[in-house]
Amino acid sequence: MIELQNITKRYPGRREVLAHLNITLEQGEMLFLTGASGAGKSTLLKLIAAIERPTGGQIFINRKNITHIPKRKIPILRRHMGVVFQDHHLLYDRNVFDNVSLPLQIAGYPQVDINRRVRAALDKVALLNKERAMPVTLSGGEQQRVGIARAVVNKPAILLADEPTGNLDPQLSTEIMQLFAEFNQVGVTVLVVSHDLGLISCMDKRVVQLCNGKCTDL
Repeated sequence: MIELQNITKRYPGRREVLAHLNITLEQGEMLFLTGASGAGKSTLLKLIAAIERPTGGQIFINRKNITHIPKRKIPILRRHMGVVFQDHHLLYDRNVFDNVSLPLQIAGYPQVDINRRVRAALDKVALLNKERAMPVTLSGGEQQRVGIARAVVNKPAILLADEPTGNLDPQLSTEIMQLFAEFNQVGVTVLVVSHDLGLISCMDKRVVQLCNGKCTDL
């Protein structure tokens, strides 16, 4: 479960991006977060992942208060999360296999487990035949699927995605959203930021709009 209580976020010299925001995401739920550009959608995801810290309020992950989590404990928190970015954040000097295996290498998994998990993740996103390819040789949709494989390779309980289909055509966007739905079907809690109301309306999941720093269910 993810719970944000009375969250405020203010950057230096700017108005409040989030203002006394409250939102709860139940364990195993899939939720879409939408809103205008600059509404604070990406900021909200960064707060959950402890990339940013709130100015006020409290954040709970599985009933544990992570609001002031020490820096040394953030890697442990993120072992239970996968994060997908719009611009992939791939390492272009490493092949697909090495990109996907990076979280496991950092966590110190044995090579035999890394091999098994990476290939299972690549198979899930239909890229098993591309494990030795360099990212620059892949299409935009394939690069995004590499990013998804990397996010789920450690079998996270929570999957966060920030505009994962923003640069993709409608067909690829639908395929990516269906991938997230498949992960949700096996119990992963999924939070997707998207401005594409037409696409998310087809997913039959809860949709929350962020406006003026606060959330409203649509």
